[in-house]
Amino acid sequence: MTLKQRYDEALRYFSEVMPEPHTELHFDTPFQLLVAVILSAQCTDKRVNMITPALFEAYPTAGDMAKATPEEILPYIASVSYPNNKAKSLAGMARMLHDEFNDQVPDSMDQLLKIPGVGRKTANVILSVVFGKAAMAVDTHVFRVAERIGLTTGSTSPLATEQTLMKHIPENLVGKAHHWLILHGRYTCKARKPECGTCGLAPACRYYQKNQHEVR
Repeated sequence: MTLKQRYDEALRYFSEVMPEPHTELHFDTPFQLLVAVILSAQCTDKRVNMITPALFEAYPTAGDMAKATPEEILPYIASVSYPNNKAKSLAGMARMLHDEFNDQVPDSMDQLLKIPGVGRKTANVILSVVFGKAAMAVDTHVFRVAERIGLTTGSTSPLATEQTLMKHIPENLVGKAHHWLILHGRYTCKARKPECGTCGLAPACRYYQKNQHEVR
């Protein structure tokens, strides 16, 4: 199977089984999504969704959170991973949005990367989900699944994976493909025990082709 055929089959399959994929983080505003994505680093979306309602009630806007100290934010997010660092990031993020961006989440990679707690992955999530731009956020699921399926080969970094996927996925499908790969990795192509036996993508998957006698 050629690389183009593998991409074509993967995109066809995902389009059929997940025609309208979306983030599993709960949010109502761009600011809330930014908060949720910062909190989701090395933490499950389920856990983040459990704690954000109270956090958003206390700090519904960037201006509200900008008035808070990390110590005041911490009790709301204590059950997520690395709460102390994330409390500092949220406080710094809110202050920058308030002071430099009129409480609005910016829509450019360069501006987003200036914000405390925002790396390239988080910025790409915002650009894609909030602003509808063709941006590929690469988390651990996307990195793993792209390599397993065979959409990337020997990728050495999230940026390399991002660049390869952006090169081969049509611009109008990039936003959906980000969610497709995440959800596939979360529920089917799991890190330790990929469920190849029930995966409709198996015939086009490089990992399955190499290991099918072991994973049936």
